[in-house]
Amino acid sequence: MASKSPKPSISTALYGGGTTTTTTMDVEKVFHMNGGTGQTSYSKNSSLQKKASDKVKHVTLESIEQVFVRTVPRSMGIADLGCSSGPNTLSNVKDMVERVGWAGRALGLPEPEFRVYLNDLPTNDFNSIFQALPEFQAELKRERGGAGGGEGGPWIYIAGCPGTFYGRLFPENWLHFVYSSNSLHWLSKVPPGLYDAEGRPKNKGSVYITQRSPPEVAQAYVHQFNLDFSLFLGLRSKELVMGGKMVLIFLGRETSIHIDRGNSFLWDLLTKAFSILISKGEVEEEKVDAYDVHFYAPSMEEVEKAVKSEGSFEMEMLQMFGADNKKEEYSYKNDGEMMMVSYGRRVAMGVRAVQESMLTHHFGGGILDSLFEEYGRLLDLELSIQHITPITFVLVLRKL
Repeated sequence: MASKSPKPSISTALYGGGTTTTTTMDVEKVFHMNGGTGQTSYSKNSSLQKKASDKVKHVTLESIEQVFVRTVPRSMGIADLGCSSGPNTLSNVKDMVERVGWAGRALGLPEPEFRVYLNDLPTNDFNSIFQALPEFQAELKRERGGAGGGEGGPWIYIAGCPGTFYGRLFPENWLHFVYSSNSLHWLSKVPPGLYDAEGRPKNKGSVYITQRSPPEVAQAYVHQFNLDFSLFLGLRSKELVMGGKMVLIFLGRETSIHIDRGNSFLWDLLTKAFSILISKGEVEEEKVDAYDVHFYAPSMEEVEKAVKSEGSFEMEMLQMFGADNKKEEYSYKNDGEMMMVSYGRRVAMGVRAVQESMLTHHFGGGILDSLFEEYGRLLDLELSIQHITPITFVLVLRKL
């Protein structure tokens, strides 16, 4: 029986005219990457995330190979937590299955059956993944020169697993390998400490930690990260077999300073884009004051401390690397016509694909085009002045 976990929620303060009310928005019900294959979809705007995961793909593949060789399971359980719905999802599965198969053939070990669980929040576009499965299976068959399943290739059972990874997802001792890329920087909820006893926001004028934020804002984010990350580790320790591993790839920061520009600049510029819309009368200032992102980029020290404090895992690796941020233009098709977009606009489209569900829920969809037009322009300007490299961590853990 899955254990109960805290219900993730966002407390959103709405105030004005001397009256204060607080509403609750469930992240689990609202948050998702943009589905489908349109121009604002995550599928079309996740190339930067893929570059980050590809940069440490060797770590992922070496780790799953080591688990297979040490445990030699007949049925190997693999989970991708925060899988989203873009092309990266099945590409990752294919790489892992092929690496295990290669290791088995090289060492004369029997190839296992694969149980692959694709997890994300219930509002994720799982249908896009399922629709891509026939071609995925056919490609594996072609590469293995057989009919797939058994003699011509591995048996692969793929299932969608909707739910928050801040709750139990699987039975005990069910998984051999857990993979998560570009997900664990999302908290279960906006920290409650960002609001006072009357529900009024403490972080007015900002959507994340900035130089203007009072100290208790950063403290609230740190506290929520520690709660969430420790909970995540404890839950996964129950679901993994002894010696099972996790490879976790998520955004972090280079220093102990919370306003480290590596990732906070993205939120700083989104705040500036909101300010422009406020000056134009396109959005109410109070509405912006009441919006905070459920995001946190931890430091390496914070990650290490959380792992050691929880105690279920040995930390085999924690490395920091900079994501590629070359400023070349990108092209895409729009109604059959090739369009060129700047690097800043490309990043803005990526952030929109990730944040649109939350922004639409809070502000409505009417401001989005204008907001991200300003955001892309600000990104281009900022990146023309200084070189900023977003920081990503890769963490490898082995269950004790």
